[in-house]
Amino acid sequence: MIRRASSGRIVQVHLDGRLAAPLHRQVYDGLRALILDGTLRRGASVSSTREMAHELNVSRSTVILAYKQLRDEGYLLGRMGSATRVCSTLPDLALRAQPAPSQRKADAHRAAPSTRARKLLALPRRMNLIDHAPRAFRAAVPAVDMLPVDAWGRLLARRWRRASARALAYSDPFGYLPLRTAIADYLATARGVVCEPAQVMIVNGALEALDLACRVVLDPGDVAWLEDPGYFAAHGPLTAAGARIVRVRVDAHGIDVAQGRQLAPHARLAFVTPTRQQPLGVTLSLERRLALIEWARSAGAWIFEDDYDGEFRYGGRPLSSLQGLDPDGSVIYAGTFSKVLFPALRLGYVVVPPALVDAFGAARYFLDFSSSYLEQAVLTDFITEGHFERHIRRTRAVYAERQALLYALARKQLAGRLSLQESDAGMTVVGWLPPSMSEFDFARATHARGVDVELLSSFTGRPIAPGVVLGFAGIRDWEIREGVTNLSRAFDDLERGTRLAAKGGARRS
Repeated sequence: MIRRASSGRIVQVHLDGRLAAPLHRQVYDGLRALILDGTLRRGASVSSTREMAHELNVSRSTVILAYKQLRDEGYLLGRMGSATRVCSTLPDLALRAQPAPSQRKADAHRAAPSTRARKLLALPRRMNLIDHAPRAFRAAVPAVDMLPVDAWGRLLARRWRRASARALAYSDPFGYLPLRTAIADYLATARGVVCEPAQVMIVNGALEALDLACRVVLDPGDVAWLEDPGYFAAHGPLTAAGARIVRVRVDAHGIDVAQGRQLAPHARLAFVTPTRQQPLGVTLSLERRLALIEWARSAGAWIFEDDYDGEFRYGGRPLSSLQGLDPDGSVIYAGTFSKVLFPALRLGYVVVPPALVDAFGAARYFLDFSSSYLEQAVLTDFITEGHFERHIRRTRAVYAERQALLYALARKQLAGRLSLQESDAGMTVVGWLPPSMSEFDFARATHARGVDVELLSSFTGRPIAPGVVLGFAGIRDWEIREGVTNLSRAFDDLERGTRLAAKGGARRS
């Protein structure tokens, strides 16, 4: 059985029976020092005398004497039988003047971050992920309100009740084996992935999978292909690994393998999103898939396949993975539960080629060792008891309806202004702006109307036709309707501003 935690803060007080000071005085001195240095913050609860005595392996009377003195002197607040807390105002603070903030602040350390860290700081980051609730048309947000929370809660409670001490200890860096087995079975039938459970590693999201891959297969200065336009967050792990990124253009058939061969034939890694390219939404053709695998074979390179939302195809069965076509074990396949369940779960997986299994295990050991056991165990039950596939079928149907609604409203209200690219998959659509319109002006206008859009230019380093990415999966029908209306109003605002500017120019002339 697991002993439950105490009601207050667990503290570390060093006692020494060889000292002349009695034990209750040592307890007093130790707690007072922790209070004054801020380890025990003002207002924090402190363990009861019984719990503290158990933690320090002393008699309860010893702790009672120490607590009484601390209460009498104004460090602790509380009576016998009630919660004990650190006082909000400490006597020592009232007896001495406080130095000014500028005096308390230590001199700034003069050493600079590393070159790689400075490069990471320069990369764009989406800071609107947590600043307010999802709204039209934020991308990469699933319909978290559709999660069967009652079922998840029951599984969570059941697992916690049955948790053993061993289950809460360190686990395998590759993750909880029953979950790895469930994922391998699911991927074989739903995504055409060929693997054994021993190849499946549970990670804290797809970006950690890419970070591990970069640690394992890249040395500083190695070249990596990145789709252009492509997933902007992939720059982070590649940059942190010291890779030299070569952008390879994407067209209607996916990444242009021939151009990649021309630009960097001896690249070490290619990052691709073949099932539904991020952000354009195109599918990598069979001819290009085979060409990519052949390039990896001839160059001795690796392919990182990010299958971020492959479950969501509305015109037929989801497409099989690139990994399933690879006879040589050159594809590192990654997926995430952030899109199909909820982002806060922070669980994903990577299917590691047999030649890299040991290296991935070593890299994970020295990174964060493993993912949380409890979430892995609950997810295992969620999958094996059928909740997962039922949830995918349900969300797939709802997303198809929301996508169709967005297309219908756009044709009615945004014709001639925003042209949505047709698609039968995914959680986002691309909208093309008039050639003369500034993306940045449009983004400012939509933001003023309470609408989020992602600029297509943020996914590329080259000139590209003005466009935006709109997410529809995580917003309800009324929010889609209101969002399209606000997009139309944003266009009105821009056109009104253009007319006013033209009139002002005419008067000055």
